[in-house]
Amino acid sequence: MPQNTKGCAGKRLAESAERYIRDHSENKFSLAEIAGALYVNGNYLARQFKKETGHTLLWYHNFVRCEKAKTLLAGKELTVSRVGETVGFVSSAHFSHVFSKMTGMSPSAFRESLPV
Repeated sequence: MPQNTKGCAGKRLAESAERYIRDHSENKFSLAEIAGALYVNGNYLARQFKKETGHTLLWYHNFVRCEKAKTLLAGKELTVSRVGETVGFVSSAHFSHVFSKMTGMSPSAFRESLPV
């Protein structure tokens, strides 16, 4: 029985977008840039990504940056502000806001909750 190629194409597109975001997560980029890199229309990409993952591209970008931040916060070599800069946030306030929204705790509280 032939596979549903339309469904497979959407899944592959979402996986490609995830890979692009992971590879460029510390950079600021637009929907048009991601779509251009993947040779698709931006609106189509956004719809397919949401359909396949249940999340928006912005949510996924923030998720990836926060996961990288968790690793850096655990290392304790960098200040919280520097961690935010390293993962691509332009201000420490924005980093703290997004991190808190994604994890349920501030970057400082996350760091303090880790075992010594």
